[in-house]
Amino acid sequence: MTTLTETSVAGNDDRRDNNENIPTSNGHKLMVALDVDGTLVDHDGHMSVPVREAARDVVAAGHHVTIATGRSLNATLPIIEHIGIENGYAVCSNGGVTLRLDSSLADGYEIVHKATFDPGPALRALRKRLPSAKYALEDEDGNFLSTERFQDASFGVEAIGVDFQTMLAATAVRVVVFSTENTPEEFNNAIRHIGLAGVTYSVGWTAWLDIAAAGVTKASALEHLRGRLEVEAHRTIAVGDGRNDIEMLGWAFRGVAMGQAPEEVIAAANEVTHSVYDDGAAHVLRSLLL
Repeated sequence: MTTLTETSVAGNDDRRDNNENIPTSNGHKLMVALDVDGTLVDHDGHMSVPVREAARDVVAAGHHVTIATGRSLNATLPIIEHIGIENGYAVCSNGGVTLRLDSSLADGYEIVHKATFDPGPALRALRKRLPSAKYALEDEDGNFLSTERFQDASFGVEAIGVDFQTMLAATAVRVVVFSTENTPEEFNNAIRHIGLAGVTYSVGWTAWLDIAAAGVTKASALEHLRGRLEVEAHRTIAVGDGRNDIEMLGWAFRGVAMGQAPEEVIAAANEVTHSVYDDGAAHVLRSLLL
């Protein structure tokens, strides 16, 4: 594994060798998938000037810059606006929602795909194992339902307090489970013991669990977009730092993990850049403009 500098590019398998030879002219557009939290912004939600300017320059160069985040729609839109992406696509809710961005539309976007699922079986199993955890659910209409006044900036809207039975009856795009009484290791053990079936899940930095429909990840949504955009597989790049980025980093021809990423995330990538606090994403983005 190598540490990426502004000019160095290295691969660890045949399909990603010679990344420096990927054409980056307007006639050979790249598809650049960017995680948000821990990648474009730090854990206080701040995007540095170098990261913002680098992202804007890659957009201006004509490449397909695609935000791919666990955040829900309303929490993703400010990032899109901050970077200045007016046309293209974005992936929200860990692949559960895909947006088409178009500055000519009244809202500047439209939802082109939404993957929903029945959260009941997973919620019931988790509640038995983690009775003190907090639960939140993004429904098919973009509302957030939550227990115990659970609120998070990634929701993008004020959560509506409901009882657990109401949550069980909803149709979900995304389910979030958070526990203040367990360590991440205990959380992982609980999830393995339950053996969640029929869903896709990822564990965050803390005792935080994101659940989506079976087979739905950032990577699955990005692959659909890659076909729509007619971008060749060897022109794909992804940058991320979380466990919900593992599939995306494996999907990309050039998968770059942030310097502060956990070991299993770094193992899924073929490059490591600097940490979010050292503008790692800016280094990667600048390398695309060389």
